[in-house]
Amino acid sequence: MILKPLRFAAACAAVALAGMTALSGPAALAADDTKSVKITSIVEHPALDAVRDGVVDELAERGFKEGENLEVEFQSAQGDVGIAGQIAKKFVGDAPDVIVAIATPSAQAAVAAARSRIPVIFSAVTDPVQAKLVDAPGEAKEMVSGVSDMTPVGKHLALIQEIVPSAKTIGVVHNPGEANAVVLVDAAKAAAPDLGLDIAVASAPTSGDVLQASRSLVGKADAIYIPTDNTVISAIEAVVKVGEEADIPVFAGDTSSVERGAVAAAGFDYYDVGRQTGAMVAAVLEGQKPGELPVEGVDTMRLAVNPAAAERMGITLPQAVMDRAETVVE
Repeated sequence: MILKPLRFAAACAAVALAGMTALSGPAALAADDTKSVKITSIVEHPALDAVRDGVVDELAERGFKEGENLEVEFQSAQGDVGIAGQIAKKFVGDAPDVIVAIATPSAQAAVAAARSRIPVIFSAVTDPVQAKLVDAPGEAKEMVSGVSDMTPVGKHLALIQEIVPSAKTIGVVHNPGEANAVVLVDAAKAAAPDLGLDIAVASAPTSGDVLQASRSLVGKADAIYIPTDNTVISAIEAVVKVGEEADIPVFAGDTSSVERGAVAAAGFDYYDVGRQTGAMVAAVLEGQKPGELPVEGVDTMRLAVNPAAAERMGITLPQAVMDRAETVVE
């Protein structure tokens, strides 16, 4: 079984538009009651694209359909925090009904620009409290709520240990400037000692740094773990290249990366995360305030494996892991 295909096929340049203009509404809404949703993402890669797709599909299922009673505009910051701020300011100036902000940097930019004037629903934000989007776990602000994708890093390390029992040091490539990535690296460092593991960290401030950061782990790490760090995931093929060249198995925190060459991941289906986010957006379009919607987490975990990738990196997936996998990338 192959991972869920994307429903968008856009390849935007920096700050490029990929929206559609809505026409008049069906019975659910009057023609003059068309809703406007602006979607911003820090970067485009399969996991975050799947969030966007899930939001739009969930809205359609709930009666908010592009071309009928809904206008959707999407812009990607292409990994640039400065551009994320520009997009947020533009969206606030357009005065939409809701801004959907995918990933921590875009969410921070949207909340800062909106200043409680426009509802912001975030998605795929690891730690919304640490990112200063909300004040306490599970609690929304008056005009801000959303879905957190905090991943169980300890379980990820345990999976790596199950697949590579000889591993003693796990290399982690991350962008130290991305708040969610820092949280996840800290979580890995906290979980590792209980498993008898050490963590070796390599910094990649931009996607262009990912290859060199990965190469710096050769000779230091027995396996490489890529958390849900958008900078690194956008260039995960570079990590996979190093893993294949040096026989260092590469694992990920998101299942979409398994299709791109990682050995395995126990993570969320980000399309499902998008559907969950879309339900919150629909509630706001129907009149609820974000503050009435508690910040949600994601409970469902899915195991995806790539036996061919494992073989290219010098290992064989245990049968017990294969038996548990919901997705086997052929």
